[in-house]
Amino acid sequence: MWFINLVRSSIGKKFVMAVSGLLLVLFLCTHIFGNATIYLSSHAFQSYADALHSLPILVFLFSVSLLVLFSAHISVGLLLFLENRKVSTSRYAVNVNIVDEKKSIAARTMPYTGGFILLFLLVHIAGFTFPTEGVPISETVKEQLSGFFTSIFYLAAFAALALHLSHGFWSMLQTFGVNHPRYNGLIEKLTYIVPVFFLIAFGGIPLYFMTGLGASY
Repeated sequence: MWFINLVRSSIGKKFVMAVSGLLLVLFLCTHIFGNATIYLSSHAFQSYADALHSLPILVFLFSVSLLVLFSAHISVGLLLFLENRKVSTSRYAVNVNIVDEKKSIAARTMPYTGGFILLFLLVHIAGFTFPTEGVPISETVKEQLSGFFTSIFYLAAFAALALHLSHGFWSMLQTFGVNHPRYNGLIEKLTYIVPVFFLIAFGGIPLYFMTGLGASY
């Protein structure tokens, strides 16, 4: 298969990670706009959810596409992690490239933050994709995110996402060849701006309920 042939090379793996990562970031952007209706009212969010689920075929195709993207990103990322680990533990690698002290915490923890994000997704899907029958999704959101431990878990997951993105966004741009002295300063700033944006956009929702600001939601 063409996909197997592609991921056999290091460049191919990085390209798959970059493309899937970009598409997942675009998904996060659309998800943010939908979630923002929570701040308007429970009616606004419920209307958004009802409108979305009134198009079952679109939802199905979107869900399948996301599953493919996540599967590709996770599987290829795991392959890269195992390959890099094999190289770093070899005698040759120790002699030639002992330790890259400049490597960021975000880069070193990519597989771990990725694993935590996967755990979060499973919990999130279980809690919101299959809610209690007869209970509006708007009520389920308020009930679950008003809980202290659930909100803390969500905030930790969004922090992991921000850390993951801080290296992933830079790596994606490098793979696409966006590397020029004129723009490197802007790229470095974006590696902070983009993760912080998502952290605030997503993290604000559990804080909204946990702190009681969403009491009139």
